[in-house]
Amino acid sequence: MKKIFACIDGSCMTNAVTEAAIWIAKRTDYPVNFLHALEPPLPQGRDDLTAIIGLGSQTSLLKQLTKLEVERNKMASEHGKLLLEEAVKKAQHAGMTAVEHQQFSMSLVDALLDNEDDARVMIIGRSGKGHYDDFKVLGSHIETLIRQVHTPVAIVPPHFHEPTNFMLAYDGSEHTDKAITQIINGRILTGLDCHLVMVDKQDGQCQDKLDTASARLVEHGFNVRTRMLDGDVYEALWRYKSDHAVDLMVMGAFGHSKWRQFFLGSTTLKMLEDSRIPLVVLR
Repeated sequence: MKKIFACIDGSCMTNAVTEAAIWIAKRTDYPVNFLHALEPPLPQGRDDLTAIIGLGSQTSLLKQLTKLEVERNKMASEHGKLLLEEAVKKAQHAGMTAVEHQQFSMSLVDALLDNEDDARVMIIGRSGKGHYDDFKVLGSHIETLIRQVHTPVAIVPPHFHEPTNFMLAYDGSEHTDKAITQIINGRILTGLDCHLVMVDKQDGQCQDKLDTASARLVEHGFNVRTRMLDGDVYEALWRYKSDHAVDLMVMGAFGHSKWRQFFLGSTTLKMLEDSRIPLVVLR
């Protein structure tokens, strides 16, 4: 059975990720798997200190640093296990029974890629540990993750509130038509009011495509409000989101250039950087 993978790291996003996982689990009946990755340390060059402190002293210092690194890794592992236990307790207290947890000694992206076949959705905080006050800083894994996985990724802000509506940025492409199929089949957004918006490309086909997409959602029980927008894509979407109190945004991962398989679409990336509401990225 597919699972909800919720990535926790002890940052200010951990509680929000946990609450988002519980919310999705209650709506879908998928089990939750809380995941903590012990990231390998970044490679650092070993300075040649021989001329400064002597070869013997340098050897002693390196031994001490190695010992400290072992202790640091041990403490990080224990801390991660405590975080996982607390997340499991919170989920169980909320009535969840199908709850698992795992700790991996590898990068977060590698851990998720290794388990993607079992994933229904991946949840990650928008900023990682060490960026408590810098909202503009995206977690270092986010762009890499959504560039590589084919599973929906939910990016949550520091505080999660259960959404009552969502906005889908629709562009009439085959890619966003597939996104509508995912929304219909996924059950996560069922019952939420849908704001289906499109920025007019002035090609004479936008309204027909928008109406067709709306009809598909309505047919499957969604309450849909459509709107054709004008102007710059990012600014139009951002203005609509703000004016209509949108709780959650749904977007495609990539733009339409031939380089789409390598780079995030600029509009999606800007939304990720600026949005203070949950954002679901579909592939």
